[in-house]
This record gives sequence, structure tokens and C-alpha cells, in this order.
Amino acid sequence: MNETKTVLVIDDSRVSRLMARQFILSRQPGWLVEEAGTGEEAIEKVKTLSPVLILIDVNMPGMGGLAAAEHLRAACPDAHISLVTANVQNATRNRATELGIGFMEKPITEARMHALIGALE
Repeated sequence: MNETKTVLVIDDSRVSRLMARQFILSRQPGWLVEEAGTGEEAIEKVKTLSPVLILIDVNMPGMGGLAAAEHLRAACPDAHISLVTANVQNATRNRATELGIGFMEKPITEARMHALIGALE
């Protein structure tokens, strides 16, 4: 039996969070999927969570995904963090690389999500 792992999905779109949850649980039904609608909410959540994977949208109200990712990287140094965004500009990709985080284009697909999770199993 696989160890229970926690994933934090951060996106202001409820639909995007639900899709990510569905794709994660279709591969790892025993994992815990937590959600946050803003960067600020995510920073609060990691005070009591230890996620192995953090998926974060770039464009959100309030604190954007890149700024939140910087805070989350400091708070969760061992977590795999990946931007999940439709913003495919080189500047965004380069900033993700500088922060040491991954990059996944929206729309997310089950295959992309399963490939990402496969590296954590």
C-alpha cells in the first residue's frame, strides 16, 4: 500500500482545482488533496500541512502565483512545486526555473498530471 501523501492545489478557479483533484486521485486514490483559492490562503495552509506536491496557478487575485511560490518554497523546502498556468511566456518559465520549481501548461490533462505524480511515487 502506498504512503499517504498530501498535495496542495492553489488556483482561484474552483473548476481547475476540482479537475486537478480528480486527476490526482485517479492515480493515487489514497492521497490527501487540499485546496486553496489564493496565494495567501496557501501560505496559511502550509503552516499545518506538509505537502509533497504543490500545484499553483500564476494569475490569481491578491498575491500572484510566483510571489506565493517564493514563500511556499521557503516554507516547504522539500516539496515539489509546479506552476500550472496558461501563461506560457518565457519570462514566466525563466522565473520558475530561477525559483527551482516546475512548469505545467494549462489546460491540465490526466496524462500530464499522472506523469508529474509518477516522479513522486
